[in-house]
Amino acid sequence: MAEAIMKQLVAEAGCSDEFEIASAAVSEEEWGNPIYPQAAAMLRRNKVVFDGQRIARQMKASDYEKYDLILAMDEDNIRGIRRIAGGDPEDKIHLLLDYAGEHRNVADPWYTRDFVTAYNDILLGCRALLKALPHYS
Repeated sequence: MAEAIMKQLVAEAGCSDEFEIASAAVSEEEWGNPIYPQAAAMLRRNKVVFDGQRIARQMKASDYEKYDLILAMDEDNIRGIRRIAGGDPEDKIHLLLDYAGEHRNVADPWYTRDFVTAYNDILLGCRALLKALPHYS
């Protein structure tokens, strides 16, 4: 959901060509699967455009060098990202909600089935992230 939400926000800000936004998993659980149906339904309900054929991929160590920021939804993912990347010497890895001034995990709908709260957390974080970028504040 975060990838689609952030892409829509930067498109609305008229700066899509200045960003490369992608998502990747730290585990193999969803690797190769399309977006979870309830997540897709939540995006549609909120009129967030997304490619319904998007397939999950696993993060690679080379992603650390490729991207300026690597955002995680929760602390478990932070640990997984650091493991894959071999650490975080450039301080690129952050919790998404840190940008909203809330050092906490995004509510995980996998366990709660509460996709509304997860969507709202992600939207809050993505809006705050875009605002925190110096050029777009």
